[in-house]
Amino acid sequence: MRRMLIVVALVAALLALGQPSWADPSNGRSYGGDAGYGLLAVVTNVLYMPFKVVYASVGAVTGGLAYVLTIGNTDVAEAIWSPSMGGTYVVTPGMLRGDQEFLVNGPSHPAR
Repeated sequence: MRRMLIVVALVAALLALGQPSWADPSNGRSYGGDAGYGLLAVVTNVLYMPFKVVYASVGAVTGGLAYVLTIGNTDVAEAIWSPSMGGTYVVTPGMLRGDQEFLVNGPSHPAR
């Protein structure tokens, strides 16, 4: 009986001290809209992340082959590595809203 009373008191204290989680109304977004973008980001990442990892892996191998075939020319290898291995690996809700930048490719470095 005493344990039950302690558990009930703890649950009541946690409920009394907890605060509701609401979206910030000053930025014009709603809780449902934020949740929708979060769910869309998860679904997008399920599809995008494997694509990006394969793309970066192929770029890494291709850049390595280019490095070997050009007898150590790092400019050629970096011209392949930088775009393929750079960029965004995880899509966030801010990217889907347009608040953050989304890059499939990394920056290109011109040959020196």
